[in-house]
Amino acid sequence: MHSVLILSFSNLASDPRVNRQIRTLARNFRVLAAGYAHPQVDGVEYFAVPPPNVPRTIPGKAWAALLLKLGRYEHYYWSRPEVRWCLSALAATRPSVIVANDVGSLPVALKLDSRFGVILDAHEYAPRELEDRIVWRLFFQRYNDYLCRGYLPKVAGMTTVCQSIADAYRASYGVASEVLLNAPPYQDLRPSPVEAGRIRLVHHGGAMPSRKIELMIEMMDYLDERFDLDLMLVPTDARYLERLRSLAMRRPRVRLAPTVPMRELPVHLNRYDIGLYLLPPTNFNNQLALPNKFFDFVQARLAVAIGPSPEMAHLVRQYGCGLVSGDFNPRSLAEQLNALDRTRIESYKQRSHAAAKVLCFEMNSAVLIEMIERLTGSS
Repeated sequence: MHSVLILSFSNLASDPRVNRQIRTLARNFRVLAAGYAHPQVDGVEYFAVPPPNVPRTIPGKAWAALLLKLGRYEHYYWSRPEVRWCLSALAATRPSVIVANDVGSLPVALKLDSRFGVILDAHEYAPRELEDRIVWRLFFQRYNDYLCRGYLPKVAGMTTVCQSIADAYRASYGVASEVLLNAPPYQDLRPSPVEAGRIRLVHHGGAMPSRKIELMIEMMDYLDERFDLDLMLVPTDARYLERLRSLAMRRPRVRLAPTVPMRELPVHLNRYDIGLYLLPPTNFNNQLALPNKFFDFVQARLAVAIGPSPEMAHLVRQYGCGLVSGDFNPRSLAEQLNALDRTRIESYKQRSHAAAKVLCFEMNSAVLIEMIERLTGSS
């Protein structure tokens, strides 16, 4: 049986995309997984990459900043502790194929000995990942572009989250990639009934300033009394989360609800009516976002309410499972939501029910499996 090493500088238990890779490939191959936490998948050989969670000293930060500003990108990359650990600890694994997640894991994956090559799951568009942050632009934008220019041409295959980002990689670096959606596994659920006189909105995900979650809280000021909103937020940025908590406390129909484990999300979300995501294009990846939560909403059989984010809007219109506002102004989306009645919401939920059979990982995972089979000659 061919072996696949999945490498990701992330928490393998809570990173939805990587965890799905591991679970799916474990059915067809011998899987080795290297990352910051055990993926909790039976039969997988786990390698615990030491997470870079120790605060760096001021001289250490200054040295890293100097290397980046001087363009000493190779020196900076190969001096990272997690990279050095992988070179040492994974050298003897010699898998058939390595799946490197995100561009930051690609150089070390290519340095390791794999029989048939490295597949990069680029996820989103690395050269403009956090372009809304000045520190990232100053120190990491050129660095990420350097990694892409130097290492993308060496991959044996590549995937990303949506066609627009695949097109951007091709235009900038001349590399082709296939689309592997962020869809979770199919959930055998049915739409929950819509209560008379009550519409339950929900949003879940990381509390990140670039996502402007405060706009969804502000939107509640323009909605009628039928609506309430639960926010299930991961404390990605603790200070920002406290700011959102303060905003929510001023509005009786907004609640910060407890988070639930990744694999339980669709079942938990199923009791709501509308999955909400108003995501302004604060950076390139937000502009072209097609995130896990969109597909979680569909699997939960919810109606979907979003701003005009093109990738999400395309699917909402294609499957008729919700509404798309004309702009990213909270009042605009509120006006469309206020016009909904119980029958319309139930119709949207039924259309999500139909779409769930297509917008699931089972229908999409063949992209990665077939890519590995082509490389190994086992198709």
